[in-house]
Amino acid sequence: MAAKPGIGANARGLSSVGERRKMMFMSTDRVKQIADQVRELQDSEREEFLLWLSDYQLEQSDAWDRAIARDSEPGGRLAKVLDRVQNDIAQGKTRPLDEVLDDS
Repeated sequence: MAAKPGIGANARGLSSVGERRKMMFMSTDRVKQIADQVRELQDSEREEFLLWLSDYQLEQSDAWDRAIARDSEPGGRLAKVLDRVQNDIAQGKTRPLDEVLDDS
């Protein structure tokens, strides 16, 4: 039985290395099957699929952007991190990004 997501388990609730490895290979096999099916599509079908995939990716990035915005609000999941960053800036513990990039 898989553990619930949290400490000691990944997001899918798989706690053992063996369970995660098995899921990874199952996922890889499924992706290979999908890739093979996409290769077999006629040009017009492939174009239709790629348009759908592009729309799907856009929807997913919009959902991610909304989640980050929500988590960045006061009381959100990132509140402690944002407070720490603001304190570090106020205390002069940071450097401008262009200086950091110039040093690399």
